[in-house]
Amino acid sequence: MYKSKVLVGLVLLCYVLFAVFEFSGYEIVSYYFHSAIVPLIALLYLLFIKKKSRLFLLFLIFYSLSDLLSLVITYLPYDDSQKLLDFEYYVCNGLYILAYMMLIIKIGSSLNFKHVIKFFKIHLVVLSALNLYLLYVLHAIINPNLILESDYYLELIYNIVVLILLSIALLNYFYRDNKKSFYLFLGALCIVFSEVMDIAYIYVAQRCILNFLSTTLALGGFYFFYQQSKLLNVANNEERYLITEQ
Repeated sequence: MYKSKVLVGLVLLCYVLFAVFEFSGYEIVSYYFHSAIVPLIALLYLLFIKKKSRLFLLFLIFYSLSDLLSLVITYLPYDDSQKLLDFEYYVCNGLYILAYMMLIIKIGSSLNFKHVIKFFKIHLVVLSALNLYLLYVLHAIINPNLILESDYYLELIYNIVVLILLSIALLNYFYRDNKKSFYLFLGALCIVFSEVMDIAYIYVAQRCILNFLSTTLALGGFYFFYQQSKLLNVANNEERYLITEQ
């Protein structure tokens, strides 16, 4: 228990130092602490959650690998040909996509899709319309900044996967209606808003507040994801929620 508190303290320390250096104008230093947050959360999950979900663990691993790879690349010599930056862009975003897909599969595996289609038709229609609108808005922001056709398809796939994550987490909450599904939905919601803030930071205005909000929302998302990992996905008519031992 003491060791888990130490790791939680390290996560919070990295977040505080990220914020301090970000608002002080030391973006590179703040990026170092930002990149350490999710790997520490992954280590926390790996060491202190006994009943682990393989898919959720893969989600944390792929996400952490992307953050750590970006951090390593910042130490490499600058490449005038931009090949290193292209490698970082495609591989790191690909790892994020894989991470979100693992989470989508994890959530979707507990759903009865026949039941969802039968009883949540209106929800599906509304979610589909909302996703299409959000996808249109996001690409209206991103497209003017893209050069290669491959960039367009990567961004399109990325945004589709993120929106599917939010949709399936919401449907899972409607279907399960328990604390675990609620935490999963809150986590997905925080992650999606974090991605929106990140897009605004990259493509609209590189303001410290946007990067801070993006990281804060992402940390909130991982907090809810971590908390749900300690809950069993009990039937929605149960009055109590069993918690696994740490």
